[in-house]
Amino acid sequence: MKTKSLLLAALSFTALTFAQKKEIKSAEKTVESGSYVQAQTEINGLESMMGQMDEKEKEYYYFIKGRAYLGAEDNKKADELLKAMEAFTKVSEFNGGSKYGEEATQFKQQAMNAVISSAVDDQNAEKYDEAATKLYTLYTLTPKDTSYLYFAASNAVNGQNFKTALDYYGQLKTLGYTGIETKFTAKNKESGQVESFNSKQQRDLFVKSGSHEDPKTEVTESRAGEIAKNIALIYVQEGENEKAISAIDDALAESPDDDALLRSAADVYLKMDMIEEYEAAMNKVIAKDPNNPGLYFNLGVGAAKAGNDEKAMGYYTKALEIDPNYSVANLNIAALMLGKDKEIIEQMNTLGNTKADNAKYGELKKKRLALYSDAVPYLEKAIAGEEANVEAVRTLYNIHVQLGNTAEADKYKTQLDELESK
Repeated sequence: MKTKSLLLAALSFTALTFAQKKEIKSAEKTVESGSYVQAQTEINGLESMMGQMDEKEKEYYYFIKGRAYLGAEDNKKADELLKAMEAFTKVSEFNGGSKYGEEATQFKQQAMNAVISSAVDDQNAEKYDEAATKLYTLYTLTPKDTSYLYFAASNAVNGQNFKTALDYYGQLKTLGYTGIETKFTAKNKESGQVESFNSKQQRDLFVKSGSHEDPKTEVTESRAGEIAKNIALIYVQEGENEKAISAIDDALAESPDDDALLRSAADVYLKMDMIEEYEAAMNKVIAKDPNNPGLYFNLGVGAAKAGNDEKAMGYYTKALEIDPNYSVANLNIAALMLGKDKEIIEQMNTLGNTKADNAKYGELKKKRLALYSDAVPYLEKAIAGEEANVEAVRTLYNIHVQLGNTAEADKYKTQLDELESK
């Protein structure tokens, strides 16, 4: 009797296995017919039977589940596509994906491309939280590609979801992510387009074949500094200044000479009005790039923010020594000069009608007009670029009105009207 019972149990298990295969096969036919929603219902109905399936059946099950959620080629439903990716990922867990592995990999890539496209659309539409969620899920399904985690964090920041952004950035730091990549490129002779290749060997083969030329190998900049800066700025945003400073200090302790990190540290220090620390960080950057006028300009902005106009003027002047046509430095020098106008007006307004007061008023008026004249050359250089600054043009117009330069005033009035009409 015992032997007979075991035999019946074995027969029952075989019948159940056969039924499962039949139902998966039925779901496959539904997929082939294009009825993807119905196929999803059918395949999900078999989930409770997973415990009775052998390895081959599980591989088959997940492959068909992936196809059901992948749907048609134009499927843009990210939630379905992510489920498809998850299913195709599981295919390789059973029998090494021996039967369906290659197809599953191709279908997974198709789903991934569609999700990336959807995330980009969300990002362009400023739906940052949705983009972040999709990109983070992509990362969990393809953990070797940490760039998805980085872009998820960036979108979380843009969506002002700072708690999530800190979580993602923390994971990136733990992983030691830098974002540094080596890119192999060459120009397609026929199209003239620069194309990227997966490896140097692949690129060199195309060049050797004669279809491509001008091979280049480029190493991208590290994103470690940006990540450290964003972590610190989030803490600043949240009012946790000590954590912000700690985040920057920890990063600098690991890479004290990292140019990007020093620039990021400077940004944070300036944001927190830590002017001395800001200048120290910027001076380290300048030591590496002494002929960069933008660095001196930034120091000028920091000094002006601290209320030290004299030091700011010195930095702006240094920027112009390197590049006399550096427009924003010219503009800021003019602004500092014209800022003294308020003080002169206040003195003029305190005067009475005595002979001495009238004489003093005349002196102050001359001083004021001289101030305007001195600012003119800087304003003229500030608007000499491709895009003229509207406020600078307006200031020039008003100055020439005050100076009585009718022709110059008319010229700038015409330019101002043109700019404001755009």
